Amino acid sequence: MFGRYVKSQLLVLLCGGLVGPIFLFVYFGMSAGSREYVQWLLYGGLLVTVADVLIALALARSGARSAAKAAALERTGVLVLAQITGMSETGTRVNDQPLIRLGLHIAGPGFAFDTQDRVLATVTRMGNFTARKLVVLVDPATKEHLIDWDRSALVNGLVPARFTVEEDGRTYDLSGQAGPLMEILQILKAAGIPLKGMLDMRSDPALRERIQDVVRRAADRPPAAAAPGFPPPERSAAQRLEELEALRGTGAITDDEYAAKRQQIISEL
Repeated sequence: MFGRYVKSQLLVLLCGGLVGPIFLFVYFGMSAGSREYVQWLLYGGLLVTVADVLIALALARSGARSAAKAAALERTGVLVLAQITGMSETGTRVNDQPLIRLGLHIAGPGFAFDTQDRVLATVTRMGNFTARKLVVLVDPATKEHLIDWDRSALVNGLVPARFTVEEDGRTYDLSGQAGPLMEILQILKAAGIPLKGMLDMRSDPALRERIQDVVRRAADRPPAAAAPGFPPPERSAAQRLEELEALRGTGAITDDEYAAKRQQIISEL
């Protein structure tokens, strides 16, 4: 917690919080006779400095709660593939990045529900929005969920997924094959192995065999069956136009692409 607070405090100071300590430094650096003319430096410096500390504490607590939630869902949650059912702008930007509203349909063994999330539309996440599916960790009892952007990027083919099987002398490329990759991710999660770059399964023969079985089965499937995903939901023209506006607002498509797609949607009415 202390380390998280220190990081939050440094962030607050870099974002303008240094004004308070600077005021105090200047005030106490002046002669006693001069201070009576600049009392505002003392009060202003104290006010800003106290605000800095309170904001940093709030950020640290918020970060700690988010980390605890993520850790709990990683331990006991269910890993499923959620369908993006809608996107719309919120009119808010954070560090010049648009905050958008995502509609999600989350379904798994014995549960299914619809929900909404507000997320930053960063450049690295655009491919996930286009693919219209996200990997989420879910607590079926409370419906508490968390989007896993790293796993989503893997499933959606934004990062390569290659598996080398020494016994076969082959490297299998499963990039973008949602079904097999989700099965592998669920196996790794059940074994308590986080997704961090390259994984070496040679130390666990049983786990290695399970993953190799998934890889070989995926390689034997016809291309059309390799990534089953979800059937695209029927969306009204209004919903499609709203999502098109969100894509243009986030920079995922150009103005020309927006105009062409909008005309296509309108022509289908």
